[in-house]
Amino acid sequence: MSTMTRTGSTGGPASAGAATAEAGRGRGPRLSGMNWLVWRQHRAAYWTLLVAAAVTTTVMVYQRQQMMVYLDQYGSINGLKDGWEEKFTFQQPLSMASRLIGLAPVLVGVFVGAPLLAADLENGTAKLVTTQSASRVRWLGTKLGMTVLLVAVCTTAVSAAFTWWWSPVKSSQYALDWSGAAFDSSGPVPVALTLLSVVGGVAIGMLLRRTLLSMVVTLGFTVAVQVVWSYFRMSLGNIVTVTTDKGVGDGTSPDVPAGAYAVDEFYRTASGDLIGWGSCAEATEKATEACLDKAQVVGWSVDYIPVSQMSSMQWLGASILLALTACIAAFVILWGRKRLV
Repeated sequence: MSTMTRTGSTGGPASAGAATAEAGRGRGPRLSGMNWLVWRQHRAAYWTLLVAAAVTTTVMVYQRQQMMVYLDQYGSINGLKDGWEEKFTFQQPLSMASRLIGLAPVLVGVFVGAPLLAADLENGTAKLVTTQSASRVRWLGTKLGMTVLLVAVCTTAVSAAFTWWWSPVKSSQYALDWSGAAFDSSGPVPVALTLLSVVGGVAIGMLLRRTLLSMVVTLGFTVAVQVVWSYFRMSLGNIVTVTTDKGVGDGTSPDVPAGAYAVDEFYRTASGDLIGWGSCAEATEKATEACLDKAQVVGWSVDYIPVSQMSSMQWLGASILLALTACIAAFVILWGRKRLV
């Protein structure tokens, strides 16, 4: 009896201390319930995104520091002096980084978005949702919400790093043309394009219910989005027109801001009409001059979009892309609520 009493009295404090230590280790932000289940299921894809974003961001920050060491010799961001382009060697790294960011919506949409629901539907594990206490909407919302949040954080970090790296030479087309790859690699555009690709891939996987087929269709979807966007993005800007009346010879070109995107240019006649600049592309210089005289050409008319509009164009375009993403996400929730299995 006494032995049992001593054992009990000794074990009581020890057990209490162990419980306290265990409780202490369990404190702090930790995933639980449905959040833990979704993370556990897709942890390989999620960790890949996080590591890739961290490595890419670190490399861009390093490249930016190296570039600023060079630019400091020419006035840095306070105003670059003439001649800084002569030994500027960062065009290729900037171009490669912009291409890598441009591939992100395709890769993430295919390898993260498409299998998110398609794998569960193909393997039959989605049927377990209907036998558990958690509703389909909660399950769908958690999988979609956690994935969207993680993708948004990763792409925002990469986009911010690239924007910071490229901004000192933003106004110069020598470093990187802002109307092309740079437009899709900086600001909010990479985030919006990637989210649209991911959520679109989720919807495709939900409808097709086959992982490989969903990935193939998502690849076509993301490429189509990129192509349509490339034709659409510059229409978001407000065209500025500048005209001259000093002829069309040497030194008569109108003054256009540095880095401006030239939309089109025309010959301007005495009556104010515009004709295509190639309409007098004759075989000889004398014939060209005769054509210009006959058409009464007096100068140029140039349509362009200044680089100062880039930020507003990006936010407008990103808003449209995010609105489409929200519509697709709502479709996924509404469809999956009743027709998931």
